[in-house]
Amino acid sequence: MSAPLLLWVILFHWATGGGFNRAGRTWQHCTDLRPLDILSEVVPAGGLARGMRVFQVQGVRGFQLAASRPRALGFPASRLFVHCDRFPEEFSIIVTLRVLSVPAKRNEYVFTLMAEESPSVLVGLRYGPDKLHFLFWSQERAGGWQTRVTFPNVSLSDNQWHTLVLAVSGQSFSLTVDCSVPKDVVVETPFPASLSVKRASFYLGNRRRRKGVFTGLLRQLVLLPGADATPRICTAMNFKVATLSVPTVLQDLPVKPASNEVLKYPYETDTKVTLGSRPPCTKQEKAQFWFNASRRGLYLCNGSTWISMLEVKQKLDYVEEYQNLVTNSETMGVEIFTIPKVGLFAATANRYTPPGSAIYKWTDGKFVPYQNIPTYQAQSWKYFTIGKKIFLAVANFEQNDRGQEFSVIYKWSRRKEKFITYQRITTHSARDWEAFVIEGEAFLAVVNHREGNNHNIDSVIYRWNPRTGLFETNQTIPTSGAYDWEFFTIGPYSFLAVANTFNGTSTKIYSHIYIWLSGSFQLFQSILTFGAADWEVFRIGDRVFLAVANSHSYDSGMPAPSNFYAINSSIYELNITAQMFVKFQDLLTYSALDWEFFSVGDDSFLVVANSFDGFTFSVNSIIYRWQGYEGFVAAHHLPTVGCRDWEAFHTAEGSYLLYSSAREPLSKVLKLKTT
Repeated sequence: MSAPLLLWVILFHWATGGGFNRAGRTWQHCTDLRPLDILSEVVPAGGLARGMRVFQVQGVRGFQLAASRPRALGFPASRLFVHCDRFPEEFSIIVTLRVLSVPAKRNEYVFTLMAEESPSVLVGLRYGPDKLHFLFWSQERAGGWQTRVTFPNVSLSDNQWHTLVLAVSGQSFSLTVDCSVPKDVVVETPFPASLSVKRASFYLGNRRRRKGVFTGLLRQLVLLPGADATPRICTAMNFKVATLSVPTVLQDLPVKPASNEVLKYPYETDTKVTLGSRPPCTKQEKAQFWFNASRRGLYLCNGSTWISMLEVKQKLDYVEEYQNLVTNSETMGVEIFTIPKVGLFAATANRYTPPGSAIYKWTDGKFVPYQNIPTYQAQSWKYFTIGKKIFLAVANFEQNDRGQEFSVIYKWSRRKEKFITYQRITTHSARDWEAFVIEGEAFLAVVNHREGNNHNIDSVIYRWNPRTGLFETNQTIPTSGAYDWEFFTIGPYSFLAVANTFNGTSTKIYSHIYIWLSGSFQLFQSILTFGAADWEVFRIGDRVFLAVANSHSYDSGMPAPSNFYAINSSIYELNITAQMFVKFQDLLTYSALDWEFFSVGDDSFLVVANSFDGFTFSVNSIIYRWQGYEGFVAAHHLPTVGCRDWEAFHTAEGSYLLYSSAREPLSKVLKLKTT
């Protein structure tokens, strides 16, 4: 055959679709490099497949799959692989799902690809408690075998939406969850270069049987051949529901029809609305609604707290006396806390040892005595939790009957339904406890006020040891007659502020703010204070404030002022540019011992505990209202006697303030009357 004729034959063979063949594969690409929407293939045009329902949770829609008809949720692989019958060698799988709690030792399948004549999984994705498994079948040896690539420590069972990107290339497997740092795994067996999908089918949420059916919600399931999809996915603001391709029925609500035509894509929701008094909000009630008729408000349970979704915004009108709370003795501090499924409590730190301090429970709209605990001139209580353990720590100022000086951590006994002694810690005239968590570790900091007549001593930060179940010394920080710790976070940074009160000669001393760096607290900023007794951090919008309560001005080397106790307390605001707190406002106070921030509707308030004006302990404490450009402006003057502490709290019946008196065995609950 002549050369021109041979060339003509080759070109004719190419033009008629013969192409070239290498190792049994056509030269033509097996798939286009486009997203292959597996989820959309199961959904028939204009409706839903049998065994599928649409639910909307947290404003996002997903499919719920029925276990009774697993084969109905399948389709032939040939509908996706149009040009040839081989699975791509390199690809990404993109999944958006919402996983319910998975029982231990149980696995659920997101999808599988299975040959019709075999029970083996050619390609599949399944998850178990804290693990994700990618499965594939290798046919390079006689009979073939199943390979499982496991990604440990993948927590999906939190009833939240998550987007996963699994990128596969040879022996390398990479998993990205919500656009976080990828988890990379390299295995001995590479993904096959030529995996046949002839006479195979995709199955959604199952492996062709009822066992292991996916019980959560599925929003997106896309196969992207030839590329790592992470850069394409991780551009959205909400990584948890980032999308590459989503079935139409799961997209935005359809436009309202102009005629009486029904909506093209009906959907259901799993929300329920509870009426009546405030119901419990636990994991079982998560994503459920509660309508509060008295406040005309709609609330959503986030798993622990009712979040306001829609309500008539309240305005603080006035404050009225609600309850006279008779205490064991003068009260130096109060802690309000809620024990889940038990109720609301108030712990009072009382001055005298017999009968000690008391815990009150909110019952029928009042605080009633619940438990009495021996304390030694208690100054404050701190409620905190570590995992499922519930604790209450008291700061004791004096020695016990045996001459021992320690503060005590009590643990809640679910069986006895009361607090029992858990750990004693040596302290020195302790004034305050602060509990906080940094990078998943629990800490407890104590303020040591003085040792004998020496006010310049160390206060201590303790770290929880999960192995021993005890707090152990982690760091000491020099303090001067300190009264209070205040922990707060700004972005990824953790801070701890100490209120230094007296150094032995003067109350005009620096209080300090520390920042957590490289495993310990380091000095961040020093602020001149005057007998500082309390720090209160609060936020208004995006602005961060820090208020100090100055109690008195005294310096042994300076002439006495006309009034030691009439002194400005200051509010500082974080200046991001300067990376420090700068003074925002001064407010005249009278031996201020505490600040408490609270909100009513859209309004923000600060209440100060004025304790002594130099002549009498019967001094008005003041509620200041936030007025924007004007700062905080006095709004309500509340008669108090030796006011030591304020606590704001809320119940189904309304909002309240509780103040403790350090001069008489009587604290008061005040109700905020709103309009």
